[in-house]
Amino acid sequence: MKKLITLFIFPFLAIPYGAKANDNFSVEIEALKLVMEQYKEDIESSTELEIEDKKPSYMALKQDECNATVEVTKKTGLEVVNTESFDVNICLKEIYKVIN
Repeated sequence: MKKLITLFIFPFLAIPYGAKANDNFSVEIEALKLVMEQYKEDIESSTELEIEDKKPSYMALKQDECNATVEVTKKTGLEVVNTESFDVNICLKEIYKVIN
């Protein structure tokens, strides 16, 4: 019985109570939210009819406490159609498109 109680209580003692994943990745998450909101508006405003469904994938890289780089890649299946990069300042809520 003691072993059963120990096995039940041990995970709660080993994991810190205040640990949250988004504290560590808050800059990346906020940058992704800003870009996704803008990207969604751009897609809704375009009137082109596309034959193949292009699905965007997002990746964020933290630069400092306010800045991150977000890459948006459009794919149709395995084929990469388009890649765009954005510099995002979450403190000022500004998005700048990087021109390659």
